[in-house]
Amino acid sequence: MESVAGQVCEKVPDEHIREFSYSRVIAVTNRSLCARPFLEQVERVCQVHPRALLLREKDLLETEYRNLGGAVLEICRAYQVPCIFHSFPGAARELKAESIHLPIHRLRSMKLEQLSDFSRIGCSIHSAEEAKEAQDLGATYLTAGHIYATDCKKGLPPRGLDFLKQVCENVKIPVYAIGGIRPDLEQLDEVLSTGARGVCIMSGMMRL
Repeated sequence: MESVAGQVCEKVPDEHIREFSYSRVIAVTNRSLCARPFLEQVERVCQVHPRALLLREKDLLETEYRNLGGAVLEICRAYQVPCIFHSFPGAARELKAESIHLPIHRLRSMKLEQLSDFSRIGCSIHSAEEAKEAQDLGATYLTAGHIYATDCKKGLPPRGLDFLKQVCENVKIPVYAIGGIRPDLEQLDEVLSTGARGVCIMSGMMRL
C-alpha cells in the first residue's frame, strides 16, 4: 500500500478495526515504543481512524518538534484524523494546526487571545479541582489520569474509576481517561460507564 510518508505501509488487518471502537480513542505518540519507522507507525494508526492523534514527543526541542510535526500533520490530514500538537503552540500556529494540548501550568500562563487560533484545546489534569479550572481557562477537552497502573508512572498508585467519575461530574466538557489503557472493549466499557467520552492509548497504538 502506497504511503503518505513515502514508504510502503502495511495495512492494518480489518479484524483489528472491527474488534475495537477506535473512534473513542485519542492515540498518543511515543517514538521510543515503535517497532517500525515512526512516520510509518503514525500512518498505520491513522488507518484505524482514531478520534485524534496527540503528538506527544516531550524530549524534542521546539525546532525538532516543528519539523516532525509538519510530517505528522500531513499524514493526519490525508486520513482526516485531527492532529493535536502538545506543549508548543507556536509550532502549531506556524503549521496551521487547529488543536493544541497543554499541561495545566502552561494553560494557566496563556491568555485567551493566545488560544484563539485553536478550535480544540486539551489540558492534562490530575484532580477534579484542576478539571474545573482548566474548563474555566478555555479547555475544550481534558485528559484525566492516571486511571490504571502503568509503567509510565511506576510507584504511583492509579487514581482509579471513582476519581474519573468525579472529574466527569465536575465539568461539562469531554473527559478522556489516560494511563494504563489498552485496546480492550471491557476496559473501555468500564471507562465509559463513568461518563468519560473516551480513552487515550499510547503503547497499544504505537505497537498496532
